[in-house]
Amino acid sequence: MSNTQSVKAVAKYIRMSPHKVRRVLNQIRGRSYQEALMILEFLPYGAGGPVWQVLYSAAANAQNNYNLDKKKLFIDEVYADEGPKLKRIRPRAQGRAYRIVKPTCHITVVVKSKN
Repeated sequence: MSNTQSVKAVAKYIRMSPHKVRRVLNQIRGRSYQEALMILEFLPYGAGGPVWQVLYSAAANAQNNYNLDKKKLFIDEVYADEGPKLKRIRPRAQGRAYRIVKPTCHITVVVKSKN
């Protein structure tokens, strides 16, 4: 890697729809680490919490494993992949059963250092 080190953190099996998480990820893509934390702190979406945790973890990995300065970090990649779906059943009238699908997702954050 030429002068830039990319560091990754992944949160797996988050009990949230990837579609809803992507709405939050689009807000922070390409921003600096500090700016992204501020945005996540005040977003009105539930997905802000898990995304904040993953971003914080990626920065901690960068600092502890690669001695990078947190102030110089920026978000290189963020994405939410689909995880396995939890299938549940809702009893309905006349012996029928409707399926309830509870989605999960894997959130990945890759940060890089600016030199």
